Amino acid sequence: MTKVAKTSVEINPLLANRWSPRAFSEIAISDDLLIKLIEAARWSPSASNLQPWHFIIGKKHDETYQKIFETLVEFNQLWAINAPILILSCGEKTGKDGNPLQTFKYDVGQAVAHLTFQAISDGLFVHQMAGYSKEKAIELFQIPNHFEPLTVIALGYMGDPLILPSRMQVSEKAERVRKPLADLISQNIFGTASSIINKLK
Repeated sequence: MTKVAKTSVEINPLLANRWSPRAFSEIAISDDLLIKLIEAARWSPSASNLQPWHFIIGKKHDETYQKIFETLVEFNQLWAINAPILILSCGEKTGKDGNPLQTFKYDVGQAVAHLTFQAISDGLFVHQMAGYSKEKAIELFQIPNHFEPLTVIALGYMGDPLILPSRMQVSEKAERVRKPLADLISQNIFGTASSIINKLK
């Protein structure tokens, strides 16, 4: 099932085809493919090249997967159980000098974006989740104090929406929507319409 974005102007097909399904196939993901995704994340930009990301990867039926799954809220457990891979992304909060890294969440987000688009390029899909217990993740994985768990990522090939509870099937098939482009950019003063929007008319 494809849900190509109805963009205002043409964009890269990888970007237009990216969306966050809940229906995943249980087809296993090879270690070689996983390494490629993490390598893509490794080469994303970061402030002062500090690379404050760390990924805990669980494969279906292993202990790591089960522990990540246990951190999820019930709604996410209902569908994420089908994904062959669950990943917990973490960010390093402080540098070696002990000072806070102000952009660590931004940097980890960029790394996950790189992982996501490498996944799309390889025929995989990603669904990121904030609905989980950070406290439980810290406890189960003994995450050190200078790191913070940020998101759980479900990864896999597209599955059949009919495997989902009926209430989730509606959103799975619904058209993707975004705010108007004009709402996202300003010129001179925040909230003042940008002249480049006129080029779309």
